[in-house]
Amino acid sequence: MKSPHHKRTAAPALMTTAQRMLVWCLVLAPLCIAMAQQGKNGSAKGLNGRYEGSAKNAAGDIITVAFELTEKDGAMSGMIRSDHGDFTITGGSHKGDDVRLEFDGNGASGTILLKLAEDKLAGTWSAGDDGGSVEVKKAAAQEAPKEKS
Repeated sequence: MKSPHHKRTAAPALMTTAQRMLVWCLVLAPLCIAMAQQGKNGSAKGLNGRYEGSAKNAAGDIITVAFELTEKDGAMSGMIRSDHGDFTITGGSHKGDDVRLEFDGNGASGTILLKLAEDKLAGTWSAGDDGGSVEVKKAAAQEAPKEKS
């Protein structure tokens, strides 16, 4: 018979359970962080939205521009609105940080080559004999107008 002073403890079993939980936390934490970072850099939402900024042409004129972009499965579409008119985005792609937009420049096809950095797109554009630099930033989402009651 065991002595009354001998107590049975469950500490070794609890420590094993605690150790297992710690291992799971250490495994799951980096996965959660990676998923959160993917959501922050916009890759889950693509480039959808409005980007505003400016471009320069070959003459050095500064042109106010806005890109209204829609991305579906890496393919780009939308509109380019500028001081020089509105242009339909006829094609393009988004792969990693590289963005390519093709547009109809009033009879001359145009191309915009951009690099994505955070919420900015910067690069060059060309259409016919003209071209230059371009930089736009993601515009803040506008709230839907409130209905009057």
